[in-house]
Amino acid sequence: MPEQLYLPADRASRLASIRAAFPGLEGPDCPTPGGRAAGLLRLQRVDPVAYDRSRNFLDGAVTGLSPYVRHGCITLGEARAHSLRVVPAQRAWKFIFELAWRDFWRRVWKSLGPAVRKDVERPKVALGQAPLPDDVREGRTGLPCMDATVRQLVDEGYVHNHARMWFASYCVHFRKLSWRSCADWFMGHLIDGDLASNHLSWQWVASTFGAKPYIFNKENVVKYSGNRWCAGCTARCPFDDSYPALSRRLFGEEAT
Repeated sequence: MPEQLYLPADRASRLASIRAAFPGLEGPDCPTPGGRAAGLLRLQRVDPVAYDRSRNFLDGAVTGLSPYVRHGCITLGEARAHSLRVVPAQRAWKFIFELAWRDFWRRVWKSLGPAVRKDVERPKVALGQAPLPDDVREGRTGLPCMDATVRQLVDEGYVHNHARMWFASYCVHFRKLSWRSCADWFMGHLIDGDLASNHLSWQWVASTFGAKPYIFNKENVVKYSGNRWCAGCTARCPFDDSYPALSRRLFGEEAT
């Protein structure tokens, strides 16, 4: 490894320099530019009202701030201050609420330390412990919604939060996989991954850090994805049922 690596200012030249210095380095280009300047530019584009209205939709007005917050390019306080500058507090509350969740995850991590890799609470339903299989890891489940999530994760290092929840629920509850092995693998691909937000979110889905397990159905995917996968899907859909029926199938009881 060279003792010092000169990195040109423009991104294309930087990538070329890095690959020349590390010829064995493989992997796709990350589409998210790094650095504080890029983070501040992204922050200035945030519309808290549009975020509130559409954040759960895959094509909604998500902020894209998480990589910059994760790597310390911008702070949660700066994000909150921006929202209060551009809209009244009562219209910024949902955006600030989501910032508070990230702050909460961090505080739990500070309190528990490495223990966030273990069940924080007793699971509310029986959980499986199967290791992450190759068909999930490689995006070969045959379910377009899940396989597309894996491809985006691996190719871009980023996935919409709603798709993360669907994927986590699929792994933990539909496939009965160990949430720990899945969370470790998932975080390894994320450009915004940190132990607090990632592992505690997986625990929330699993019900080891929440009041009940998180599950979803086909109707939910169709609504929030714009039907991008289901319209042409020929697979036998494990999600095509009502929530009570899914809960009985998955847990032997109805959702509460």
